[in-house]
Amino acid sequence: MPRNYENQPPTTFQRRPHLTKDDVWIRAFLKEAQVGHFATAADGQPFLNPSTFWYDEENHQIVFHSNVAGRVRSNIEANPKVSMEASELGKMLPSNVAIEFSLQFRSVVLFGTARIVTDPEEAKKLLYGLIGKYFPTMTVDKEYRGITEKELRATSIYAVAIESWSGKENWAERADQSDEWPALSEEWFK
Repeated sequence: MPRNYENQPPTTFQRRPHLTKDDVWIRAFLKEAQVGHFATAADGQPFLNPSTFWYDEENHQIVFHSNVAGRVRSNIEANPKVSMEASELGKMLPSNVAIEFSLQFRSVVLFGTARIVTDPEEAKKLLYGLIGKYFPTMTVDKEYRGITEKELRATSIYAVAIESWSGKENWAERADQSDEWPALSEEWFK
């Protein structure tokens, strides 16, 4: 029977609590993760969008951007509640029973409220922070031209105030196996 999640924080009831990671691990993971999947919704219709992102640790927020016109912007204007997932996948893990097949993974899921950044100076600062995550040795106005006012007007910059998050890691070398069925051959684990 499914659990009742009504009136519960979004990170309540971890199915496998031994895989749960602490805040220090989550912060480190967000600094390294390459792509976040952002979930927004309007009129009861969820929408998922992959994007680069930056964890602005100083302000405990996630920064990402999109075009000034589009579904992400429209959804956030209608409903600022957002969730995001970032993950790293490893190898597939076979088992000798169907229910125990698994995979190696590391992931963070977070929940928060997004705002559209309208102050041009703050928007530039956040975009430069985002660029800095992926290209830390590049310098604005040295290796690349800075953001123009025209480009800023064509871009939506979002700052997601993080309200809750959870991190998990399952990097086991093998999935659980059962004594009730013959063991798998070692060839499956190569």
